[in-house]
Amino acid sequence: MAVYPIILSQTSFISSDDLTYPYQERALQFGDGIYEVIRIYGGRYYLLEEHVNRLFRSAEAVKIELPFTKREVTDLLLELLEKNNMNEDGKVYMQVSRGTAPRDHVFPKDVPANIYAYVQELPRAEEKLQNGVSVITQRDVRWENCYIKSLNLLPNVLAKQTAKEQGCDEAILHRDGRVTECSSSNAYLVKDGKIYTHPETNNILHGCVRMKVKSLAEDLEIPFVEEAFHVEDIQDADEMFLTSSTSEVMPIVNVDSEKIADGQPGPITRKLQQAYDQDAGIEKATEKETVSK
Repeated sequence: MAVYPIILSQTSFISSDDLTYPYQERALQFGDGIYEVIRIYGGRYYLLEEHVNRLFRSAEAVKIELPFTKREVTDLLLELLEKNNMNEDGKVYMQVSRGTAPRDHVFPKDVPANIYAYVQELPRAEEKLQNGVSVITQRDVRWENCYIKSLNLLPNVLAKQTAKEQGCDEAILHRDGRVTECSSSNAYLVKDGKIYTHPETNNILHGCVRMKVKSLAEDLEIPFVEEAFHVEDIQDADEMFLTSSTSEVMPIVNVDSEKIADGQPGPITRKLQQAYDQDAGIEKATEKETVSK
């Protein structure tokens, strides 16, 4: 397996084999930090600016002072790809914590934030993108500030694990029957040619791919209704799908062991998949690879 260098703290790059975490790292003790996952296609970032902007919004929301400007973070992330000779599909995981200090709930004084990032190969889930996935529904028991991409993901982890134990890929979360999002993705329902999804409130993550899908839907003249649908609406859905940086535009074909419509990805989902691929340059990359062979 390839070993990828990792950005540490200020501007140093080290091998992942040599990485050690301070035992008083606040990310480990409190989950006191934020993160981003950025998609890479053919060695190029997708929606990089959007992810960097969200990183800074999350940092501001939890009162972490970043030691870099947005431009400097962007340059470091680009350098990370270069140092890894990354030319494949993959992702970058980037994490920021409040720093290292003696354990105390109160913020430490004059302690710099710790920043880590690593690159990892990530092939596209072609079979699932083609055939769709099955999901379950679960009550949303997370905190009220899900718009912050924080490290406090235990409720998400438990929901995803429950889905896996039931042979499914995701868990659709709901509060009093109103669907918010999934454990690690945004959720959508299609009915009568319209896309419905929870509005951008504190109760959901403002997904970068969600934002792009909204724009793509507008370009395709598909109504994009930011209005929460209910669990009971799922049984009458024409289509469903979810989105995230790693899942892309993923069809949902089964919810709680019940088919969505005919149990096949629907036409609007397919249109959005095609538009997403074109926007990300995925088709062009495939054509270029074919020509080179």
